[in-house]
Amino acid sequence: MLPFHQIVAEDFEAVNRLIIDQLHSDVELVENIGHYLIEAGGKRLRPLLVVLAAKGLGYSGSQHLNLAAIIEFIHTATLLHDDVVDMSHLRRGRPTANAEWGNAPSVLVGDFLYSRAFQMMVAIGDMDIMRILSETTNTIAEGEVQQLVNAGDPDITEANYLQVIEKKTAILFAAACETAGVLCAASPAQRQHLHAFGNHLGTAFQLVDDALDYTGDAEALGKNVGDDLAEGKPTLPLLRAMAVGTRDERERIAAALRHKDASALEDVVAIVERTGAMTYTLEAGREQVRLARASLSQLPDNRYTQAMAEVAEFALARTY
Repeated sequence: MLPFHQIVAEDFEAVNRLIIDQLHSDVELVENIGHYLIEAGGKRLRPLLVVLAAKGLGYSGSQHLNLAAIIEFIHTATLLHDDVVDMSHLRRGRPTANAEWGNAPSVLVGDFLYSRAFQMMVAIGDMDIMRILSETTNTIAEGEVQQLVNAGDPDITEANYLQVIEKKTAILFAAACETAGVLCAASPAQRQHLHAFGNHLGTAFQLVDDALDYTGDAEALGKNVGDDLAEGKPTLPLLRAMAVGTRDERERIAAALRHKDASALEDVVAIVERTGAMTYTLEAGREQVRLARASLSQLPDNRYTQAMAEVAEFALARTY
């Protein structure tokens, strides 16, 4: 458990127990796949942010536990669907659910997790939370479709790329923080700052994720390095390298993207490093963390919001 988990260790364990309880189904396969995914672990940053934000604003009830579990179910459902779309075989150091059970069960259990999340939302009974999370799940789906359309296209702009990662990744971080503010009856300004914090943090998280796909260690990451290239994803390290590299370097990366050529990984990594594209990507992540912390500075200063700042720094510095 990381230090920023420990500050809310009791609540965090309660969230984990609730997640297991809410995976109950009369269909054995649903429970098998659900438990397989949840027990794989993961950083659980999104539900953690719900707990930290709620505590940071003085919340004393228990609905933040349900909200944290809802956020984790939505996230896990997106992972199930993503792995099918990307034909991934490794996540968190273990075979993906689709590698173990096949695509159809993975998609259907993802649907189960989405619907269970909405059942739990109804139980909370706050229309504002339901509005935010229904809009969030719709936006995530749009982002995933847009990413799929972009695959194999080396002419995607940096602005288009940033729009995709905001939709498919940052929006759920933002929703986790803002809905915690709704539970706390936070002011409109506080909710706006919470949303902005989560959005910037989530963007930084994805920028680092995209950098690690070319510089990370497969064992530490728990997934294969170079997967983005094999899927033809035009992420920022490649877009920047094509923008500032030589004509030959641009053509080498563009061809690898068009043909989804994982065998070009070594050449592509060399170009990314030589052009400073990796440094550029990480600097972009650092700027997002700076913006996240600026938003956080507008909220009460206490050990919980300080832990949120630590989460932002971890998102930037992590190697997995």
